[in-house]
Amino acid sequence: MTSLEIVQHYYQCFNQKDWKGMLALLHPEVRHESNQGEVRTGIEKFTEFLQKMDESYEETLTDMVFFTEPSDNRVAVEFTVNGIYKKGEEGLPEAHGQSYVLPAAAFIALTDGKISRVTTYYNLPLWIELVSK
Repeated sequence: MTSLEIVQHYYQCFNQKDWKGMLALLHPEVRHESNQGEVRTGIEKFTEFLQKMDESYEETLTDMVFFTEPSDNRVAVEFTVNGIYKKGEEGLPEAHGQSYVLPAAAFIALTDGKISRVTTYYNLPLWIELVSK
């Protein structure tokens, strides 16, 4: 599989809530750099993140556009996050089923055919505004 195909499959698993499928595509020492907060390293930390996200958010990604580069080691993707805020998190607004639509992007690096870095970006103040209505 090319890096593009691996990343496309990763996001297909995300949209299908196939967490095991997503995790199978990750390098054991995956580095997860989310928009806010600490960097998570390793599949165990990434799994904990997915569990927390699954509890608090119901999200589907649409309007996905993938970008590759000649070495086949990196893929970027922009997308729209269509979500429902199910469970509040410390420091964020209370959750009561608010829906939101938010532009976002990710930068993915691959090593030995596995995703070794996931860096995500979105506008947190905009998300807070959307769920505070």
